[in-house]
Amino acid sequence: MKIGIANDHRGFPLKEYIKAKLQELGYEVVDYGTNSTESVDYPDYAFVLSTNVVDKNVDYGVAICGSGIGISIACNKVKGIRCAKVSNVEEARYTREDNDSNIVAFGEKTDKDEAVEIVKTFVKTPFTNLEKHVRRINKIKEYEEK
Repeated sequence: MKIGIANDHRGFPLKEYIKAKLQELGYEVVDYGTNSTESVDYPDYAFVLSTNVVDKNVDYGVAICGSGIGISIACNKVKGIRCAKVSNVEEARYTREDNDSNIVAFGEKTDKDEAVEIVKTFVKTPFTNLEKHVRRINKIKEYEEK
């Protein structure tokens, strides 16, 4: 499985930790930056990550910024992305099961080991494909077309 990861300057230290742990677990990780703590604009990295998820260059995406909110908003501006800002493993599981989200976002203050567990849960949890969830996702897709 190939996981794309992107961050702003505040998310850089956590991204480095997650990336190393995921690689230790055998995941292929594609790092879309940024690669330092020098101030940058998170939308630039969100758009690169999101485009690569939509183009299927990676299976899933992980986005990190100060709060996780800004980068998730930016990711969701790319057609075909369903990015969820989550705070814990349970929310990561729900967003995959119910929303078939393809990018998970969180803030840089997330506990490092919990962040790794969030990502592992996110990428391992399948979409339920229940009719009610498919119907809701289709409504989102239809609205994107307007």
